[in-house]
Amino acid sequence: MLVQPRIRGFICTTAHPQGCAGQVREQIAHVRAQAPITGPKNVLVIGSSTGYGLATRIAAAFGGGASTLGVCFERAAEDGRTATAGWYNTAAFEQEAASAGLYAQTIVGDAFSRAIKDEVCDRIRRDLGQVDLVIYSLASPRRTDPLTGVTHVSAIKPIGNTFANKTVDVQQGVVKPVSIEPATEDEIAGTIAVMGGEDWALWMNALRSAGVLAPDAVTVAYSYIGPALTRAIYREGTIGRAKDHLEATAHALTADGLRAYVAVNKAVVTQSSSAIPVVPLYISLLFGVMKEKGLHEGCIEQMYRLLAERLYAGGSVPVDEAGRIRLDEREMQADVQAQVAALWDLVDTDNLEQLADLKGYREDFLQLFGFATEGVDYGTEVEPVVPIRSLED
Repeated sequence: MLVQPRIRGFICTTAHPQGCAGQVREQIAHVRAQAPITGPKNVLVIGSSTGYGLATRIAAAFGGGASTLGVCFERAAEDGRTATAGWYNTAAFEQEAASAGLYAQTIVGDAFSRAIKDEVCDRIRRDLGQVDLVIYSLASPRRTDPLTGVTHVSAIKPIGNTFANKTVDVQQGVVKPVSIEPATEDEIAGTIAVMGGEDWALWMNALRSAGVLAPDAVTVAYSYIGPALTRAIYREGTIGRAKDHLEATAHALTADGLRAYVAVNKAVVTQSSSAIPVVPLYISLLFGVMKEKGLHEGCIEQMYRLLAERLYAGGSVPVDEAGRIRLDEREMQADVQAQVAALWDLVDTDNLEQLADLKGYREDFLQLFGFATEGVDYGTEVEPVVPIRSLED
C-alpha cells in the first residue's frame, strides 16, 4: 500500500515502515560513531518503542553491547491500516540487533498490569538472570491500577488559576491565544496516578521480589522541567505535580536500598509534548536558537550522554541540588532562555516562519511516524505488515 501521513490535531494515524526503520538506523549510526560505553550488560526498558525509551535502548545496545528487553504497548498492521510507529521502530531495532549479534527481546502489552510485570520477570529469569539497568519511560493518557482496578485519566491543566497565553497551530502555521481552566482535585489526583511514580515503584518492587534485579542495579525515570514560559501549564500544573511525585519516588526507592534517579531531559518533539498547549511554540523558538548556537540535541544524543557521561563515566553520578540528573543544561543556559523569551514576546502569525524553526518542528513531528526520512521514496508502495522478530519465536 501507499503510505502517506494522515494528521489529526497532534497525532498522525499512519506510520511508514521503511521511514521508521531509517530513523532507527540513523540513531544507531550516531551511537556507533561515538566512543564505546562501558556500562550495563542487561537492560530493561519499560516504554521502549519511541522517544527517549527507544533512544536509551539503542545507546545501551549499540554503544555498550548490552542485551535489552523492551516493554511497549503497540499495534501491528491489520485490516488495511499500518502498524503504529512504535511497532515499526521495534521491528527495525530487533532486526539491527540480530545482525549485530545482540540479544533483543520485546514484550508487547499493558506495562501497568501485573500480568506484564510477571511475564517480564519470567523472561529475565529465563534469558538474562538479572538486569542491571531499568529505564522507566512510559507515556500514556490513562492507567488502570492493577491493585484496585480503577482507571485513572491524566489532564494537562494549570492549578489554581486559568492559564492564558499563546500557542501555535503547527500544521496551519497560525499563532493564536489559548485559555485553559484550572484542574479539579480529581484531575490533579488522576494525573499523579498516571504520570507519577507509583507504577515505577511497583515495577521495581516486582523485579526485586522476583530476584531478577542485580545488587548494583540502577533505575532511571525521565522527566522535564522547562522554562518560566511553560511553568504555569507544565511544572506548576497537573503534570508538574506528577513529576514531583516521580522525584519523590526516586528518593523513596533510594532510601529503600536502590540506586534510583530522575533524569531531566531537554524539550523535544514527541506525541506527548505536541499535546501540551504553548509547548509547540516554545519548542519551535527553542530549536531555532539552539541550532544557531550549535547546541541542539535530539533523543539519541542525550541518551548517549546519559549512559556515557553520567551513569557510567566512573565515580559518583553528577546530580543537582534535588538529586536529579540534568541533561537539559544546554536548553536552560541563561543566554538560550533569554533569547527565546525575547522572541516569544515578538512572535505572531506574520513573523512565525522568520522567528521560529517551524520547519524543524514539523520535520521532527513527521519523523516520529517514519515520514520525512532521508532516502525513503514515499511515492512507492510498501508492505505494511512487518513482524517483530522476538514475537515470532
